[in-house]
Amino acid sequence: MSPTPPHTQAAVARTLDAWHRMVTDRDFGQLHTLVHPDAVFRSPMAITAYAPASALILALSTVIEVFEDFTYHRQLVSGDGLNVVLEFSARIGDKRLKGIDLIRFNAEGQIVEFEVMVRPLSGLQALGEAMGARLGDKLPAFKVKA
Repeated sequence: MSPTPPHTQAAVARTLDAWHRMVTDRDFGQLHTLVHPDAVFRSPMAITAYAPASALILALSTVIEVFEDFTYHRQLVSGDGLNVVLEFSARIGDKRLKGIDLIRFNAEGQIVEFEVMVRPLSGLQALGEAMGARLGDKLPAFKVKA
C-alpha cells in the first residue's frame, strides 16, 4: 500500500480541527462544509445506515443538544490517515455513557462515514429515548434501502 499523500493528511487534520471547534462551541451550523454530500451515518440504535449528508447533519446536530458534559478523551488515527476513532464520554440526565465516533474521510478531508458506538446499555437506552423523542418522526425517512 502506498503512503497517503501529505495533502490528504493535512485536509483531514483541518476537518478534525473544525469538528473539535464545533463540538466545543456546541454549534454545528457549518457542519455541512465538512461532510461529503453522499455521507453515511451509522447510529448505535440501528443496524441500517442513514444517508445522505442531511441525515448525518440532522443526527449530529440533535445529539449535541442531548449530551451533557460531553468530552473527547482520545483520538486514534489509522496508518493511511483517512480513518479516525474519537473516544468520548457524556451524560444524559443521570445516565453516564462512554462511546466512540468512527469517522472515515476521503482524500479531500470530507467526512464520508460517521459511525457511533455507545455503552453501557443504560446509557444507550437513555440516548435512544432522547433521540427518538426528537427525531423519531424524521430520521426513518433517511434509512438506506438494502
